[in-house]
Amino acid sequence: MDWLFALLGGYLLGSIPFGLLLTTMAGKGDIRAIGSGNIGATNVLRTGSKGLAAATLLLDGAKGFIAVWLAWRYVPAAAPLAALGAVLGHCFPVWLRFRGGKGVATTLGVCLGLAWPVGLAYAVVWLAMLAVTRISSVSGMSAAAAAPIAASTTGRVDFMLFLAAIALVVVWLHRENIARLRAGTEPRVGRKE
Repeated sequence: MDWLFALLGGYLLGSIPFGLLLTTMAGKGDIRAIGSGNIGATNVLRTGSKGLAAATLLLDGAKGFIAVWLAWRYVPAAAPLAALGAVLGHCFPVWLRFRGGKGVATTLGVCLGLAWPVGLAYAVVWLAMLAVTRISSVSGMSAAAAAPIAASTTGRVDFMLFLAAIALVVVWLHRENIARLRAGTEPRVGRKE
């Protein structure tokens, strides 16, 4: 039951739609009717507010971190399940008919919560790929793919399968981005679509 509570608790925390809440409170309308239609920071940036996008990024990461931190505190063995639950909650929130974000910022939060070296590797890959390509989807998918590798090389093999599952979810949710990358039409950060 503890494992189930960790998974569900992570899911509920992860399902808080900060992007939608912040843009609505700021009078920017329903973020789901803008750009890609998802609730993550990259789409919030399309409202023209860097501040709201940064706040969404931080809060989406924080909810992943808090889910894992709570699990470490009360059910340590279930921390990876709380991590998985938080990402699934962000990507498939029950409140929004299971249509949420793509999990990149929340995955950063859970990686930092599970093991800071894994979180650091995730952040470095994310920022490096963003600096090189200026393409948000490439940086997010690269970072997610790097997480299980970082876990294996930093002695956290126990997290590998969970992080690999999370990476698969993140990449699967970017399938439309992958199609645009192959067609050469994927937008770059800082440019109008």
